[in-house]
Amino acid sequence: MAGIVMAGIVMADIVWELSVAAKRRTRLAAFIDAAQSSGETGLMAAEAPGAFEAVYGWSVAHPERFWAAVWRFCGVIADERRGGARSGAPPWDAVVAGGDRMAPPDPVLGPRWFPGARLNFAENLLAAERATLALVSWGEGGPSGRLTFGELRQAVASCASALRSAGIVPGDRVAGFLPNIPETVIAMLATTSIGAVWSSCSPDFGAAAVVDRFGQIAPRVLFCADGYHYAGKRIALGSRIAEVVSALPSVERTVIVPFLDARAGREPMPDHVPRAVAWRDFLAGHEHAAPAYERQPFWHPAFILYSSGTTGVPKCIVHSAGGTLLQLLKEHVLHVDVRREDRVFYYTTCGWMMWNWLVNVLATGAAAVLYDGAAFPPDRPAILWDLAADEGVTVFGTSAKYLALAEKHALRPAATHDVRAVRTVLSTGSPLAAHSYDYVRRDVGAHVQLSSISGGTDIVSCFVLGNPLAPVRRGEIQGRGLGMAVEIFDDSGRAIVGVPGELVCAKPFPSMPLGFWNDPDGEKYRAAYFARYPNVWRHGDWAQITAEGGVVIYGRSDTTLNPGGVRIGTAEIYRQVEQLPEVVECVAVGGEVRSTDGGLDTEVVLFVRLVPGVVLDDAMRQRIRDLIRRNTSPHHVPRRIYAVADIPRTVSGKIAELAVREAIHGRPVANTDALANPGALAEYREFAKSLDS
Repeated sequence: MAGIVMAGIVMADIVWELSVAAKRRTRLAAFIDAAQSSGETGLMAAEAPGAFEAVYGWSVAHPERFWAAVWRFCGVIADERRGGARSGAPPWDAVVAGGDRMAPPDPVLGPRWFPGARLNFAENLLAAERATLALVSWGEGGPSGRLTFGELRQAVASCASALRSAGIVPGDRVAGFLPNIPETVIAMLATTSIGAVWSSCSPDFGAAAVVDRFGQIAPRVLFCADGYHYAGKRIALGSRIAEVVSALPSVERTVIVPFLDARAGREPMPDHVPRAVAWRDFLAGHEHAAPAYERQPFWHPAFILYSSGTTGVPKCIVHSAGGTLLQLLKEHVLHVDVRREDRVFYYTTCGWMMWNWLVNVLATGAAAVLYDGAAFPPDRPAILWDLAADEGVTVFGTSAKYLALAEKHALRPAATHDVRAVRTVLSTGSPLAAHSYDYVRRDVGAHVQLSSISGGTDIVSCFVLGNPLAPVRRGEIQGRGLGMAVEIFDDSGRAIVGVPGELVCAKPFPSMPLGFWNDPDGEKYRAAYFARYPNVWRHGDWAQITAEGGVVIYGRSDTTLNPGGVRIGTAEIYRQVEQLPEVVECVAVGGEVRSTDGGLDTEVVLFVRLVPGVVLDDAMRQRIRDLIRRNTSPHHVPRRIYAVADIPRTVSGKIAELAVREAIHGRPVANTDALANPGALAEYREFAKSLDS
């Protein structure tokens, strides 16, 4: 690389920081102590200024020592070598083979993590003491169930035994079309206990979207629910299941969970679903099966996740058992400071990688708190804070959009609920606006650490996130993930600080995908991440590292705007507009217009969804423009502003900026099945003519 380019920036306000004594009590402090005791030098005491920067620097300079230390500190369960753990022989031949090769993993060239190690994902998640609480489940009606680790282990053993009886063996695919309920966790852990591969979609996916995903991986068993509840509505899935199964010839058994009325026991099977069996009947005769775990190589596939599919058929991203386990243990233990007594909640569906993130918390011995339903049910809009208060949630995970809407809904949990147990609020899904930091501090609690985190399905984890040693600065992510060699590159591939650029990762890490399904030569994998910069992972985020080591995400780099040749991120606009109480949400795209010399130029086009009853008039347009100009730059100011009834989103809840951009130019939108509300695009197509005026 050429040198580092610096640019001056304004230091953001510190809104949270642990005391010296509290820093000493964190698990990251204990990890640093353990590393120093084993002979590592250059680290600093946790309470010292710059302690996180020191451990981060060590983690990326010496990844083989860092990841081995994470394995030992987190107590990963694996086959031991002759003489056992007391002999001092590690359960691996090497920490990483081919670690100097940043490219799609190759069985010969690498990178390959922990060759020689053998473990089982489910075994590591089910190791806590029998009586310890493992799962808490809620729906829109309130609490619906609890399982201890002992009960969960037995349920997993029963389901695994039934899967074995159905002929499932290591490497087979098992799929779930399920809500976020305990049966989903049980089916996933049963699948991975065998060494089979789990993949899931949430029940709000349309049949075509499910087939687009599962049809590529050919599952042998499909777990479904008979329906689900959302926003006070009861939504039956019988016809959708029949449509999905008819399009998946690989499915040999369809297991139906009676979720719409859990007390009904044996629900009638949906019409026209061949080889369907009720959950209870599937487990019959296996109720007392003993737990059994197939230990496989560290790199054995365990999960298939999916890209959004907004530009075509979703890519099937294959993740390893060991890479997923170790990376998420690092995040939970060292970054989020999760302990056995914690109760961790994340608002997610099982069609989003944050479901995997949430369930992996079981490996720490903490309880995972599940919720299935709308974030703001019409008759109980504060239900997530009801859940947090009633269950003593200590880590509350949600999205930036939820926090923005909670503020607009005037939810003030610190005043209305006992949320003193909540010590951390996590936010992901989109960049977190600066005013949301004020909201959490004011209305959730000044003691709460607000950690914005960012990564993706691609790595089933985070590139940048919070940590307990550094301060939280308003509008910034605290820092880079340990062991993740994250940089910001300019167009020429130089690392830059203080100015926006492409977020990249320059060194291998354990949770890199094994590959894409049906991509035998790795062409799609290389094109997705390695085409822009040689031997460097380009993630596709437009971001900035600050002089203090914080990170600001401005949006996806493929949706950045370029008015007058100045590249800006859409999140910079959203942060301003969504502060207005009249605006529910917005989307900004680049409108292609003819310049005076006959060429093409770009202008910012903004669409706003307003609070019911509010009208977008010229005065309000001017308020929006003035706010953006005052807090950003004249380049950010939209030339055109329109009111819309809805904003298109993917099934995982992200704003579909590319779809909007194509629609307003009258071009076809690829794979509208990937959208949760494809009908919303019709309104945007009506704006195509106005761009020429």
